Amino acid sequence: MSNGSEKATPGFLVWRLSMKWRVAVDRAVAPLGLTHAQYSLVASLYGMHRGGERPSQRRLADHVGLEPLYVSKLARGLESAGLLERARDPRDPRAVQLALTERGHEVTGRAITVVQGLLRQFMEPLGGLDSPRGREFTRDLAALLDAPLDPFSDTTETAEKETEQS
Repeated sequence: MSNGSEKATPGFLVWRLSMKWRVAVDRAVAPLGLTHAQYSLVASLYGMHRGGERPSQRRLADHVGLEPLYVSKLARGLESAGLLERARDPRDPRAVQLALTERGHEVTGRAITVVQGLLRQFMEPLGGLDSPRGREFTRDLAALLDAPLDPFSDTTETAEKETEQS
């Protein structure tokens, strides 16, 4: 472990790990003209399209965990770069559907290959993505993502009171 990590809180470690991953993905996809946030959008679109879905901006925002306004901004930039098309949803004129262009499919396929290599490297200390520890780590991350997190819950107030009393 790096200096001080053995005494760090899980929240701090999650923060550091997420920043390490974001920076690594940013650097890995930069030669393809993408940022990590843009990659998250196009890779998700790629997967959703393979599953037969043409999502709205809102659906994509929910899927990747970004604010809809930010997804709209990213989508406009990706559209300007010729990687994505935006069209009104025929079922809901207020909604905008997103799809990758032919060039977007090509760039995204290359980016996914690059990031998959990075993911293999990232998971190596746990024995690899398909190792028992790698699968357990993935399950743990999914469980944490699925758990509700309310900053205004009673447990937060209790923790604040305990801190004040210390």
